[in-house]
Amino acid sequence: MTREELIQKWLDHNLNSEEQKAFEQLEDYKNLMQLDTALKSFKSPDFSVDKNYNVLQSELKQKSTQSWYKPLLKIAAVLAICFSVYYYTTTLDSTFNTEIASQTTIELPDASEVILNANSNLVFNESKWDDKREVKLSGEAFFKVAKGEKFDVVTDQGIVSVLGTQFNVNQRNGYFEVRCYEGIVGVKTKDNYTELRPGNGLKIIDGKLFANEKEITTQPAWLRGESNFTNTPLKHVITELENYYDIKIVIDKADANRLYTGSFTHKNLDLALQSVTIPLNLSYSKSGTSIVLKRE
Repeated sequence: MTREELIQKWLDHNLNSEEQKAFEQLEDYKNLMQLDTALKSFKSPDFSVDKNYNVLQSELKQKSTQSWYKPLLKIAAVLAICFSVYYYTTTLDSTFNTEIASQTTIELPDASEVILNANSNLVFNESKWDDKREVKLSGEAFFKVAKGEKFDVVTDQGIVSVLGTQFNVNQRNGYFEVRCYEGIVGVKTKDNYTELRPGNGLKIIDGKLFANEKEITTQPAWLRGESNFTNTPLKHVITELENYYDIKIVIDKADANRLYTGSFTHKNLDLALQSVTIPLNLSYSKSGTSIVLKRE
């Protein structure tokens, strides 16, 4: 089935399950869904063709009795609505979301690249990009920024600014970590401003600034399928586990703030749980889609 036929059936709400899968594989699927969402949420200005026609007719009645005023006004009204829809949809923010245990690569308007980690959200405005290179991030992402004007990553806990470089930002529920892999990264929080050079990082957990050891790597560990931690409270390690496995982890009679140093894989749940629990002298049990951690 051709692309045009799939889109027509989608517009008619007539896709079967196989056709739906084929439709979701289209290159412009995300753009079509964004446009669909925008049009559904768009509310055109209140405009009555007949009412405005009557007003205009009364004003022009003495000048002419020609019959083309009403069709002309209707055409103008349609054009005004179409322009409003076009303006609204072309100035919308572009939003990208990833699910549990998934990643996606996003190319920004200047050819900068963002790899968005699991359970994360990235927003930017393409129409304003030439004036302001800015993205909003919730979650974790690795950035390869093209050289140019200042590039800002805005998070709830701070703003990361660069001109052209590679760096990683992780911001989730009281956890904020930035690590530079190339160039220079400026990190501005409500309390201070820090410049990071390759290998250096900044980590703030629950409002407390932690010393971050230098790493000699070219990219974050999660791009290789594992998560690494140094002196990180257990509750934040659990959050990361939940981002890679579709589970809920409950702490029972264990210290959620106990510090953990180590790593876990994203490819084997039992091995990941053992990597976290054994060094902390914890045990775990499974109950459906839930995991309970206990002191041994």
